[in-house]
Amino acid sequence: MSESIDRLLKSSTEWLRGLGPEVDVVVSSRVRLARNIAGFPFLAKLSKEQEEEIIDTVEQAAEQSPVLKDTLFVRYHDVTELDKQFLLERHLISREHAVEQGEKAVAVSPNEVVSLMILEEDHLRLQVFQSGFNLTETWRITEEIIDALEKHLPFSFHADLGYLTACPTNVGTGLRASCMLHLPSLVLTKQVNKVLQALAKLNLATRGLYGEGSSASGNFFQISNQITLGQKEEDIIAGLEKVIRQMIVHEKEARQYLLDKRKVKFEDQIWRALGTLKSARVVSSSEAVQLVSLLRLGVDMGFVANLTHGELNNLFLVMQPAHLQKLYGRALGSSERDIRRADLIRERLKTVSL
Repeated sequence: MSESIDRLLKSSTEWLRGLGPEVDVVVSSRVRLARNIAGFPFLAKLSKEQEEEIIDTVEQAAEQSPVLKDTLFVRYHDVTELDKQFLLERHLISREHAVEQGEKAVAVSPNEVVSLMILEEDHLRLQVFQSGFNLTETWRITEEIIDALEKHLPFSFHADLGYLTACPTNVGTGLRASCMLHLPSLVLTKQVNKVLQALAKLNLATRGLYGEGSSASGNFFQISNQITLGQKEEDIIAGLEKVIRQMIVHEKEARQYLLDKRKVKFEDQIWRALGTLKSARVVSSSEAVQLVSLLRLGVDMGFVANLTHGELNNLFLVMQPAHLQKLYGRALGSSERDIRRADLIRERLKTVSL
């Protein structure tokens, strides 16, 4: 099974393709649906036999759904911890799904637009990704897939409450929509905390690069709705879209402020980031994320030549710990990873200039 997962190394994961509307600020759009299969208890009460039965049932449903043709189906008892970390870094599974015990599986579409986590917090967690600010299209694809699955899977539903989920906050639509934003200028101008406080008042959640429980490293922030009960799916999408448009405006205004008022210092930070990345012999994961964030801003502002969003995003992915080890074909200790990461970055950026 590891060989099947390793094939993903050669593909471009959807959330980092570097294409789509407003891609200079909005890295990706995601819609996630939580569903449970009628006739089975929630996850905490499932027996091992029931867990295996649910996995088999979902695999059969996926095989019978044309929209999930050629899906890679991974059962966790067939993979290593490194494989799971690799899938987490590609956002195909959640941190909880990677570490919690029990029978689990994930189905991944060939282009990594679709990820179907089986037995995470609920029986099913369907995720759909699009690059850039593309929530409406992401929801359209999600609807198509969940409708196809529902032809083969009876989902737990209450006439008054809607879809039933293990966590009360997901009851109703079971929908969480989110966008991954890159907000370095709001961080540099010290406005980001004020913006995040305003989001909290709007019942929107702010998380880091890897969702719940992660911090906002590299100036990446995941913004999502928190309320699903009593709202229509389209209203949730429209409400989040409105807020994200405002966030885009705030970030671009902050970028313009840096150009107008602090241009020399602003450019110097980007020069230094590129210089360090092109010359360092040892780079930790956290330092690399911060430096690549500044380099990405340099690309967005037109300071950095001959480097595309797609190339930069691919670099961001392959320098993560599990991806590095997959690329080198063996387990690497922390110190060796820092050396190999520096080697990889220097090679990828050797033709890049300001």
